[in-house]
Amino acid sequence: MKNDNTNIIRMRYLKKYLLLLLPLLMASCVTSRRVNLMQEPGKNHIPQYTDTLSYEDYQMRIGDRLYIYVYSVDERISSMFNASSTGSSSAQIRSQLMSGRTTGSYDLYTYLVQEDGTIDFPMVGHIPVRGKTTREIKHALEDTLSTYVHGYTEHKLLSVEVNIVQRMFSVISDRGSGTFTLQKEKVTIFEALAMAGDIGDFGDRSKVRIVREIEGETKVMTFDVRSEDIINSEYYYIEPNDVIYIQRIKGQSFGINSVTTTISVVATTLAFGGFIYGLVVRIMNTVENHK
Repeated sequence: MKNDNTNIIRMRYLKKYLLLLLPLLMASCVTSRRVNLMQEPGKNHIPQYTDTLSYEDYQMRIGDRLYIYVYSVDERISSMFNASSTGSSSAQIRSQLMSGRTTGSYDLYTYLVQEDGTIDFPMVGHIPVRGKTTREIKHALEDTLSTYVHGYTEHKLLSVEVNIVQRMFSVISDRGSGTFTLQKEKVTIFEALAMAGDIGDFGDRSKVRIVREIEGETKVMTFDVRSEDIINSEYYYIEPNDVIYIQRIKGQSFGINSVTTTISVVATTLAFGGFIYGLVVRIMNTVENHK
Protein backbone atom coordinates (compact mmCIF):
# COMPACT_ATOMS: atom_id res chain seq x y z
CA MET A 1 0.00 0.00 0.00
CA LYS A 2 2.83 2.35 0.91
CA ASN A 3 4.59 1.62 -2.38
CA ASP A 4 1.40 2.39 -4.30
CA ASN A 5 1.07 5.75 -2.53
CA THR A 6 4.70 6.50 -3.22
CA ASN A 7 4.28 5.74 -6.93
CA ILE A 8 1.19 7.92 -7.10
CA ILE A 9 3.07 10.83 -5.53
CA ARG A 10 5.98 10.29 -7.93
CA MET A 11 3.65 10.37 -10.92
CA ARG A 12 2.12 13.62 -9.67
CA TYR A 13 5.57 15.24 -9.47
CA LEU A 14 6.44 13.90 -12.93
CA LYS A 15 3.26 15.37 -14.44
CA LYS A 16 3.95 18.76 -12.85
CA TYR A 17 7.50 18.68 -14.19
CA LEU A 18 6.31 17.87 -17.71
CA LEU A 19 3.68 20.61 -17.56
CA LEU A 20 6.37 23.11 -16.63
CA LEU A 21 8.59 21.92 -19.49
CA LEU A 22 5.86 21.94 -22.14
CA PRO A 23 5.63 25.77 -22.57
CA LEU A 24 9.40 25.95 -23.08
CA LEU A 25 9.30 23.28 -25.77
CA MET A 26 6.41 25.01 -27.54
CA ALA A 27 8.10 28.43 -27.34
CA SER A 28 11.23 26.97 -28.88
CA CYS A 29 9.44 25.80 -32.02
CA VAL A 30 9.09 28.09 -35.04
CA THR A 31 7.22 26.64 -38.01
CA SER A 32 8.43 27.14 -41.58
CA ARG A 33 5.11 28.83 -42.39
CA ARG A 34 6.08 31.68 -40.08
CA VAL A 35 9.54 32.31 -41.54
CA ASN A 36 9.64 31.22 -45.20
CA LEU A 37 9.58 33.93 -47.85
CA MET A 38 7.99 33.80 -51.33
CA GLN A 39 4.98 31.80 -50.14
CA GLU A 40 2.00 31.41 -52.45
CA PRO A 41 -0.72 33.97 -51.68
CA GLY A 42 -4.06 32.60 -50.55
CA LYS A 43 -2.56 29.69 -48.61
CA ASN A 44 -1.77 29.60 -44.88
CA HIS A 45 -3.31 33.06 -44.46
CA ILE A 46 -0.72 34.61 -46.82
CA PRO A 47 -2.27 37.82 -48.25
CA GLN A 48 -2.49 38.80 -51.88
CA TYR A 49 -1.26 42.18 -53.13
CA THR A 50 -2.33 43.89 -56.32
CA ASP A 51 0.25 44.66 -58.99
CA THR A 52 1.10 48.27 -58.09
CA LEU A 53 4.81 48.16 -58.92
CA SER A 54 5.76 51.15 -61.02
CA TYR A 55 9.35 51.99 -60.16
CA GLU A 56 10.46 55.47 -61.12
CA ASP A 57 13.88 57.03 -60.77
CA TYR A 58 14.26 58.80 -57.46
CA GLN A 59 13.31 62.47 -57.56
CA MET A 60 15.18 65.00 -55.46
CA ARG A 61 13.63 66.16 -52.20
CA ILE A 62 14.43 68.94 -49.78
CA GLY A 63 17.36 67.91 -47.59
CA ASP A 64 18.97 65.57 -50.14
CA ARG A 65 22.66 65.96 -50.94
CA LEU A 66 24.21 65.73 -54.39
CA TYR A 67 27.78 65.06 -55.45
CA ILE A 68 28.46 66.96 -58.68
CA TYR A 69 31.70 66.86 -60.64
CA VAL A 70 32.39 68.68 -63.90
CA TYR A 71 34.76 67.08 -66.44
CA SER A 72 36.40 69.12 -69.20
CA VAL A 73 39.47 68.89 -71.40
CA ASP A 74 40.24 72.43 -70.25
CA GLU A 75 41.53 72.25 -66.66
CA ARG A 76 40.48 75.86 -66.08
CA ILE A 77 36.87 74.86 -66.56
CA SER A 78 37.18 71.90 -64.22
CA SER A 79 38.84 73.96 -61.47
CA MET A 80 36.22 76.68 -61.91
CA PHE A 81 33.33 74.41 -60.85
CA ASN A 82 34.97 71.68 -58.76
CA ALA A 83 36.13 72.03 -55.16
CA SER A 84 39.82 71.40 -54.54
CA SER A 85 40.32 67.69 -53.94
CA THR A 86 43.63 68.00 -51.98
CA GLY A 87 45.15 64.98 -53.70
CA SER A 88 42.03 62.79 -53.82
CA SER A 89 40.59 61.80 -57.16
CA SER A 90 36.94 62.31 -58.01
CA ALA A 91 36.46 58.53 -57.91
CA GLN A 92 37.88 58.34 -54.37
CA ILE A 93 35.72 61.21 -53.16
CA ARG A 94 32.61 59.69 -54.75
CA SER A 95 33.38 56.30 -53.22
CA GLN A 96 33.70 57.80 -49.75
CA LEU A 97 30.51 59.82 -50.12
CA MET A 98 28.51 56.87 -51.45
CA SER A 99 29.70 54.63 -48.60
CA GLY A 100 28.41 57.03 -45.95
CA ARG A 101 31.75 56.83 -44.09
CA THR A 102 32.58 60.52 -44.31
CA THR A 103 33.49 63.40 -42.08
CA GLY A 104 32.20 66.95 -42.21
CA SER A 105 34.98 67.98 -44.62
CA TYR A 106 33.35 65.94 -47.37
CA ASP A 107 30.35 68.28 -47.32
CA LEU A 108 32.56 70.63 -49.37
CA TYR A 109 32.02 68.32 -52.33
CA THR A 110 28.24 68.07 -51.98
CA TYR A 111 25.29 70.34 -52.61
CA LEU A 112 22.29 70.50 -50.28
CA VAL A 113 18.79 70.74 -51.74
CA GLN A 114 17.52 73.81 -49.91
CA GLU A 115 14.03 74.72 -48.77
CA ASP A 116 13.30 76.46 -52.07
CA GLY A 117 14.19 73.29 -53.98
CA THR A 118 17.47 74.59 -55.41
CA ILE A 119 21.19 74.00 -55.00
CA ASP A 120 23.72 76.81 -54.91
CA PHE A 121 26.23 75.97 -57.65
CA PRO A 122 29.54 77.87 -58.07
CA MET A 123 29.61 80.68 -60.61
CA VAL A 124 26.05 79.92 -61.73
CA GLY A 125 23.95 80.46 -58.62
CA HIS A 126 20.72 78.73 -57.65
CA ILE A 127 19.66 75.82 -59.86
CA PRO A 128 16.23 74.15 -59.33
CA VAL A 129 16.55 70.40 -58.72
CA ARG A 130 13.60 69.44 -56.53
CA GLY A 131 11.42 66.82 -58.22
CA LYS A 132 14.10 66.02 -60.81
CA THR A 133 16.09 62.83 -61.31
CA THR A 134 19.89 62.71 -61.41
CA ARG A 135 19.72 62.24 -65.18
CA GLU A 136 17.58 65.35 -65.62
CA ILE A 137 19.89 67.38 -63.37
CA LYS A 138 22.93 66.18 -65.33
CA HIS A 139 21.48 67.31 -68.67
CA ALA A 140 20.27 70.64 -67.24
CA LEU A 141 23.72 71.39 -65.77
CA GLU A 142 25.54 70.47 -68.97
CA ASP A 143 23.33 72.83 -70.97
CA THR A 144 23.67 75.65 -68.42
CA LEU A 145 27.44 75.31 -67.95
CA SER A 146 28.15 75.01 -71.67
CA THR A 147 26.37 78.31 -72.19
CA TYR A 148 28.14 79.86 -69.19
CA VAL A 149 31.69 79.00 -70.34
CA HIS A 150 31.08 80.35 -73.84
CA GLY A 151 33.83 82.91 -74.44
CA TYR A 152 36.12 81.54 -71.72
CA THR A 153 37.47 78.68 -73.82
CA GLU A 154 37.21 77.15 -77.25
CA HIS A 155 36.47 73.77 -75.63
CA LYS A 156 32.72 73.93 -75.08
CA LEU A 157 32.28 70.20 -74.51
CA LEU A 158 32.00 69.19 -70.90
CA SER A 159 30.41 66.38 -68.95
CA VAL A 160 28.73 66.50 -65.55
CA GLU A 161 28.51 63.63 -63.08
CA VAL A 162 25.61 63.71 -60.60
CA ASN A 163 25.14 61.27 -57.71
CA ILE A 164 22.89 61.24 -54.66
CA VAL A 165 25.01 60.73 -51.54
CA GLN A 166 24.38 59.91 -47.88
CA ARG A 167 21.48 57.64 -48.86
CA MET A 168 20.65 55.69 -45.70
CA PHE A 169 17.93 53.46 -44.29
CA SER A 170 17.37 52.03 -40.81
CA VAL A 171 16.14 48.69 -39.49
CA ILE A 172 14.63 48.05 -36.05
CA SER A 173 14.01 44.36 -35.36
CA ASP A 174 14.23 41.56 -32.81
CA ARG A 175 17.90 41.15 -33.81
CA GLY A 176 18.72 44.76 -32.96
CA SER A 177 18.85 48.12 -34.70
CA GLY A 178 21.15 49.66 -37.27
CA THR A 179 21.56 52.20 -40.06
CA PHE A 180 22.80 51.11 -43.49
CA THR A 181 23.92 52.76 -46.72
CA LEU A 182 22.06 52.40 -50.00
CA GLN A 183 24.90 51.57 -52.36
CA LYS A 184 22.79 51.64 -55.51
CA GLU A 185 19.74 53.32 -56.97
CA LYS A 186 17.32 50.40 -56.63
CA VAL A 187 17.33 48.33 -53.41
CA THR A 188 14.59 45.79 -52.66
CA ILE A 189 13.09 44.96 -49.27
CA PHE A 190 14.82 41.56 -49.41
CA GLU A 191 18.21 43.16 -50.03
CA ALA A 192 17.64 45.65 -47.22
CA LEU A 193 16.75 42.88 -44.75
CA ALA A 194 19.78 40.84 -45.86
CA MET A 195 22.05 43.83 -45.20
CA ALA A 196 20.59 44.01 -41.69
CA GLY A 197 21.21 40.32 -41.01
CA ASP A 198 17.71 39.10 -41.92
CA ILE A 199 14.74 38.83 -39.56
CA GLY A 200 15.22 36.74 -36.40
CA ASP A 201 13.25 33.56 -35.76
CA PHE A 202 10.75 35.44 -33.62
CA GLY A 203 10.40 38.54 -35.80
CA ASP A 204 6.85 38.93 -37.12
CA ARG A 205 7.17 38.70 -40.91
CA SER A 206 3.41 39.12 -41.32
CA LYS A 207 3.48 42.71 -40.05
CA VAL A 208 6.58 44.41 -41.42
CA ARG A 209 6.29 48.19 -41.35
CA ILE A 210 8.07 50.82 -43.44
CA VAL A 211 8.00 54.35 -42.04
CA ARG A 212 8.62 56.78 -44.90
CA GLU A 213 8.93 60.54 -44.51
CA ILE A 214 8.44 62.64 -47.61
CA GLU A 215 9.20 66.32 -47.03
CA GLY A 216 7.51 66.56 -43.64
CA GLU A 217 4.74 64.02 -44.23
CA THR A 218 5.03 60.58 -42.63
CA LYS A 219 3.58 57.47 -44.25
CA VAL A 220 3.43 54.06 -42.53
CA MET A 221 3.02 50.97 -44.73
CA THR A 222 2.31 47.54 -43.21
CA PHE A 223 2.66 44.34 -45.24
CA ASP A 224 3.42 40.61 -45.07
CA VAL A 225 6.93 40.09 -46.41
CA ARG A 226 6.29 36.33 -46.77
CA SER A 227 3.90 36.84 -49.68
CA GLU A 228 5.17 36.06 -53.17
CA ASP A 229 3.11 38.99 -54.44
CA ILE A 230 5.40 41.42 -52.63
CA ILE A 231 7.72 41.62 -55.66
CA ASN A 232 4.96 43.30 -57.69
CA SER A 233 3.77 45.68 -54.98
CA GLU A 234 4.61 49.19 -53.87
CA TYR A 235 6.47 47.72 -50.88
CA TYR A 236 9.18 46.03 -52.94
CA TYR A 237 11.65 48.92 -53.28
CA ILE A 238 12.81 50.99 -50.34
CA GLU A 239 13.79 54.65 -50.47
CA PRO A 240 16.41 56.80 -48.72
CA ASN A 241 15.65 57.48 -45.04
CA ASP A 242 13.12 54.64 -44.79
CA VAL A 243 12.79 53.00 -41.37
CA ILE A 244 11.94 49.28 -41.48
CA TYR A 245 10.34 48.03 -38.26
CA ILE A 246 9.83 44.34 -37.41
CA GLN A 247 7.98 43.58 -34.19
CA ARG A 248 8.24 40.35 -32.23
CA ILE A 249 5.71 37.59 -32.76
CA LYS A 250 2.90 38.07 -30.26
CA GLY A 251 3.32 35.90 -27.18
CA GLN A 252 7.07 35.40 -27.54
CA SER A 253 8.64 36.76 -24.37
CA PHE A 254 12.09 35.39 -25.10
CA GLY A 255 14.01 34.32 -28.15
CA ILE A 256 15.93 31.23 -29.13
CA ASN A 257 17.69 31.95 -32.37
CA SER A 258 19.03 28.60 -33.47
CA VAL A 259 18.51 24.86 -33.24
CA THR A 260 21.73 24.49 -31.27
CA THR A 261 20.58 27.00 -28.67
CA THR A 262 17.17 25.35 -28.47
CA ILE A 263 18.68 21.91 -27.85
CA SER A 264 21.03 23.38 -25.25
CA VAL A 265 18.20 25.08 -23.36
CA VAL A 266 15.96 21.99 -23.44
CA ALA A 267 18.82 19.69 -22.38
CA THR A 268 19.73 21.96 -19.47
CA THR A 269 16.10 22.13 -18.38
CA LEU A 270 15.74 18.35 -18.57
CA ALA A 271 18.92 17.83 -16.58
CA PHE A 272 17.86 20.27 -13.89
CA GLY A 273 14.37 18.80 -13.76
CA GLY A 274 15.79 15.30 -13.53
CA PHE A 275 18.00 16.39 -10.65
CA ILE A 276 15.05 17.88 -8.77
CA TYR A 277 12.89 14.84 -9.47
CA GLY A 278 15.63 12.47 -8.29
CA LEU A 279 16.15 14.55 -5.15
CA VAL A 280 12.44 14.42 -4.33
CA VAL A 281 12.38 10.63 -4.86
CA ARG A 282 15.37 10.12 -2.55
CA ILE A 283 13.79 12.26 0.15
CA MET A 284 10.53 10.32 -0.13
CA ASN A 285 12.39 6.97 0.06
CA THR A 286 14.28 8.16 3.13
CA VAL A 287 11.02 9.16 4.81
CA GLU A 288 9.43 5.81 3.93
CA ASN A 289 12.39 3.86 5.33
CA HIS A 290 12.18 5.66 8.67
CA LYS A 291 8.51 4.89 9.17
